[in-house]
Amino acid sequence: MKNRIRVARAEVRMTQQQLAEAVGVSRQTVNAIESGKFVPSTLLALKIARLFGKSVEELFSLDEEE
Repeated sequence: MKNRIRVARAEVRMTQQQLAEAVGVSRQTVNAIESGKFVPSTLLALKIARLFGKSVEELFSLDEEE
């Protein structure tokens, strides 16, 4: 799964720590999501999307082989 979380954070000048605190996870979880090592739950994906004012589809997409 690909994501645009890092880009969305950069657009609003938000750190991983700030995002983590806003959605109730650790900074390490945010890092793992951004690097593609962890796929967030539906609830977490919705929280992140709401925080950035975007749809889940704008932030997350499936790879071709998925």
